[in-house]
Amino acid sequence: MRTTEADLVVVGAGAAGLMCAIRAARTRPDARVVLVDGARKLGAKILVAGGGRCNVTHHAVSADDYAGSSRNAIRKVLRRFDVADTVTFFEALGVTLKREETGKLFPVTDRAQSVLDALVNAAHDAGVQILNPWRVKSVMRRPVLESALEPALESVLEPAHGARFQVVSADGERLSARSIVLATGGLSLPKSGSDGSGYGFARHLGHTITEPVLPALVPLNLEAGHFLTKLSGITLDAAFDVLSSSGKRLVRMGGSTLLTHFGLSGPAVLDVSRHYLMAQHDEPDAVLTVNWLPSESPESFEARLVSEASTLKLAHTLLKRQLPDRLAAALIDQVESNGRELSRAARRSLVDLTTRYALPIIGNRGFKYAEVTAGGVPLAELNLKTMESRLCPGLYIVGELCDVDGRIGGFNFQWAWASGHVCGSVAALPPDA
Repeated sequence: MRTTEADLVVVGAGAAGLMCAIRAARTRPDARVVLVDGARKLGAKILVAGGGRCNVTHHAVSADDYAGSSRNAIRKVLRRFDVADTVTFFEALGVTLKREETGKLFPVTDRAQSVLDALVNAAHDAGVQILNPWRVKSVMRRPVLESALEPALESVLEPAHGARFQVVSADGERLSARSIVLATGGLSLPKSGSDGSGYGFARHLGHTITEPVLPALVPLNLEAGHFLTKLSGITLDAAFDVLSSSGKRLVRMGGSTLLTHFGLSGPAVLDVSRHYLMAQHDEPDAVLTVNWLPSESPESFEARLVSEASTLKLAHTLLKRQLPDRLAAALIDQVESNGRELSRAARRSLVDLTTRYALPIIGNRGFKYAEVTAGGVPLAELNLKTMESRLCPGLYIVGELCDVDGRIGGFNFQWAWASGHVCGSVAALPPDA
């Protein structure tokens, strides 16, 4: 089968891939930039982000908002294309962003489709050739193909001048290119096409993948029939601590929390989920605790109970001032008491339930509901000025495939825009540029 030649092939037309292809084609207009994606409809993750409005970025982004690779490494990429650059970039595409109270930036249209349309149109205008559905089956380096082990393939393939890679589709079509960008995403939201194939491509080309690879920004499951699952629909602010098996606090996060029929969700839970799941992987006895009164410590809450609540009824009244009625009543119901008096043991039980309750987490909702993937290619294996592989010249890795995951609020998109832009600035340039 005849091989089509290109200067640069970008695998994956998500946020990072689109940004990379646009930047590459604009940087070198005479280059042939080909963007391939296995989906029939492009940009599924863009379209579902932010409840269909697309939370493009956040007004204040720093390396502290991310986990995975070292913050210093993440910072080096983010500062090369920051929030102001993102706002300017989209403004030039006709997408004006607005800042909401949470600090999130959305398109003024409140439509994710307007973001995707602008990106796809910009790619076409820059001369990018988009092929979809075009699912990649394998990515190979030319030195491998030219070895004595592959004589049959070598007789079929006629690479472009200087081509170092062959990209083969599931249908047997082939692309030959000097450089290739892996922007395949991770494993989150598999319906969008994120099937984890990029990890295999990266490994085949010499890279390692962190262990473990886990869902991040994912809801957490409680035991079936747990009293909190009977409070579905309640939303409140809460604080969460991830504790090691020895009781050491590893992480504290707080914010809006949603009680559901299966367990816990909401921004605070999604943010803390990757830290809890990583801790559990390393220490199965790690614990996630919740404080339903984030402005109170166990000590201050107990002092208030001593001074204001000598009975369960008074304790219930006190709780109702700060918590939703149903949650306040449920917490009181969990307290074992021999009478109406709030005994010392009952008081301590209520303090634990309210301010340091160890949640009986039995799992998570998985990659199907995760907004991002934790784990991937370590940034230590990439040149952070270009996102080029230190192990395989001509290979670039961007976006969620990297070992970088941000908290909820547009931070993962900002990583996509930044890493894609940094890569696209150089990936299509000739070797001697």
